[in-house]
Amino acid sequence: MAKCHRNDIGSIAIDRPSTTSTTGNNIRLWTTFSGAAFRRKIFDAVSCGESSRHRRELMQEIPSDTVSQQHPLQTTAMKPALKELNEPRKPEKTVKKPISNGRSEKLADLLNLVETETDAGIKRKVEALEELKRVVKELQGEDEESKRKAASRVRSLTKENSEARVTLAMLGAIPPLVAMLDFQDSDSQISALYALLNLGIGNDVNKAAIVKAGAVHKMLKLIESPDEPSEGISDAVVANFLGLTALDSNKPIIGSSGAIPFLVKSLKILDTESRSQARHDALRALYNLSISPSNISFMAEADLIPLLLNALGDMDVSERILSILSNLVSTPEGRKGISIAREAFPILVDVLNWTDSPSCQEKASYILMVMAHKAYRDRQAMIEAGIVSSLLELTLLGSTLAQKRASRILEVLRVDKGKRVSENFGGNMNAAVSAPICSSSSSSTNPNRKECLVDEEGMMSEEKKAVKQLVQQSLQNNMRRIVNRANLPQDFVPSEHFKTLTASSTSKSLPF
Repeated sequence: MAKCHRNDIGSIAIDRPSTTSTTGNNIRLWTTFSGAAFRRKIFDAVSCGESSRHRRELMQEIPSDTVSQQHPLQTTAMKPALKELNEPRKPEKTVKKPISNGRSEKLADLLNLVETETDAGIKRKVEALEELKRVVKELQGEDEESKRKAASRVRSLTKENSEARVTLAMLGAIPPLVAMLDFQDSDSQISALYALLNLGIGNDVNKAAIVKAGAVHKMLKLIESPDEPSEGISDAVVANFLGLTALDSNKPIIGSSGAIPFLVKSLKILDTESRSQARHDALRALYNLSISPSNISFMAEADLIPLLLNALGDMDVSERILSILSNLVSTPEGRKGISIAREAFPILVDVLNWTDSPSCQEKASYILMVMAHKAYRDRQAMIEAGIVSSLLELTLLGSTLAQKRASRILEVLRVDKGKRVSENFGGNMNAAVSAPICSSSSSSTNPNRKECLVDEEGMMSEEKKAVKQLVQQSLQNNMRRIVNRANLPQDFVPSEHFKTLTASSTSKSLPF
């Protein structure tokens, strides 16, 4: 077997003699080695970093007879591949492929959108700031008409924009608006009042700044002028007092400035007119002021308590009125004002029967509870107003809080009643009310049991008989109310067992 030139590629191409050769020594390419396989081998060499020069040298080492002895089809298929390898490659243009991931596309769109919106938002904020600066500059100018228009613009800008309230206050809009209250033009005054009102909404810093700038005294000057203020100015001042009194630090300042008599006077006028919003604003402002104990004396001096008690019949404002009275009763001045008010206790006792308004019952019971704990004279006035039956009903049908407060009042009245009975008998109450001993075991068989009961009744004091009769009446009245509320027939008659219970009940079985 002849030796073959073993090259990198040649050793692969020519390896053994053909099994079909008749001469036995002729060397040819392996018959199954196709042109496609040869191209693949060359591509592998190129991918390993071989240069074009090395490829030319490699092809020169392949014997020419080997190539000539190939099958014609194989030679024809190899030529284009060799030509493609020997020619220099043209640089390919880089083409960006579109992002195939849907999430990446959405993320890119969102980033672009956020960037666009950020730029637009910054532009809007810059424009808004420039407008606020222009408005404040007009407020600080000299022309009154421009100031009035600027005040109206402040009112509209700050109606629902908390950022505008902060920015305008920082730019110095409050002092010129307060100064506009001295104008003689009512339109300018109203525009300034409502601009100040909107600046203080939800902003405690602005509320304090408005009071510090002297707005309270200027508003009082407006409504105390010789000329009767218009309804628009009066309502705007009331609304401003409502907003400013929401801040705790402003309550003593406004209360001592003379605003309480104005609010009480406005409440009297509004009570006969149809300006319900201004009426509610005045009541809420008075409630805010009543939270501060230092203002209660001013309220008592302004005769606010009789006005509130007389307005308790109006269900639209009754709960607010009772809230104010609950604050007033916490001080001696307030309790004194309630105690001396005409028909105060009958009105408050009547509120206890408002079963359709549990909150009013709770507030009225609180006022009466505090009054009952403080003064004996007030307790007597409550009893005369028929408070006992109302309290007994409240302990059965009222809310949990109302029941507790009613029980507290009944306990105070019971203790007070016991003290009076003890005083009437000179401290020897046991000897005065003691009854003959009749044992329970012998009572059922003793034929003289009736006589024993008669003796017991005879030794019972007149005071105790009165208490017993009062308790029986209260129980019967409560039973009638329960029957009515249960929608039972009107001719319903309590059973004999119930009559026996009410007849045998004593004061020891009830809180009173």
